[in-house]
Amino acid sequence: LETIWVPATAMYPATTNGSSALTQVETTALRPDLMVLDFAAAADDFAQFSIAFPKSWNEGTVKFQVFWTPSNTNKDNCIWSLQGVSVADGATIDVAYGTAVSVTDAGIGTVEDQQVSPVSGDVTITNAAVDTQTYFQIFRDANAGTDTFSGVARLLGVKIFFTTDAANDA
Repeated sequence: LETIWVPATAMYPATTNGSSALTQVETTALRPDLMVLDFAAAADDFAQFSIAFPKSWNEGTVKFQVFWTPSNTNKDNCIWSLQGVSVADGATIDVAYGTAVSVTDAGIGTVEDQQVSPVSGDVTITNAAVDTQTYFQIFRDANAGTDTFSGVARLLGVKIFFTTDAANDA
C-alpha cells in the first residue's frame, strides 16, 4: 500500500458549482498560514485535481483521507466524496467520473484545528490502467441529509491510498 499527498494548492475549483478559489488564511502572525479551498454548507461544492499513477500501481481501487479544518465550532457531520476517471493516450478527456464514495467526519468544535477524516471505502477508478492520467473530483456533499456541519469546511488536502504490484516502475 502506497500513498500520494495532494495539497489544496494542487487543486482547482470545478467550473460548475466550484469550491472557493485557493484562499490563504492566517492563523496568528508568523505562525502557519493555511492554504485552503472552502466548501460551503449550503450547497454541494466541487474541486478537481489529477495524478499520473506510477506503473507499479495495480490499477485497482483507491481509498482517500481528507485533511480539513472547520470555520466554526460546530460538531456535526461533514461529508466528503471522491470520484475518479483515468484517461489513456489519444483518448478523450471529456468523460464522466466514476461513482463517488463518501466519508463522514464530525467537526471537532475548534476553529483552525487540524481534522483528519477516517479512511474511505474503495473508490473504483473508471478506465483504470497504467500510463494514464487519472482525474479526480472531490466534493462536499452538503445536500446529503446527513451533512449537518453548519460552517464552511476548509480543505487542506487529500491523501490517496493505492496498491502496487511491482517493486518499481521498470
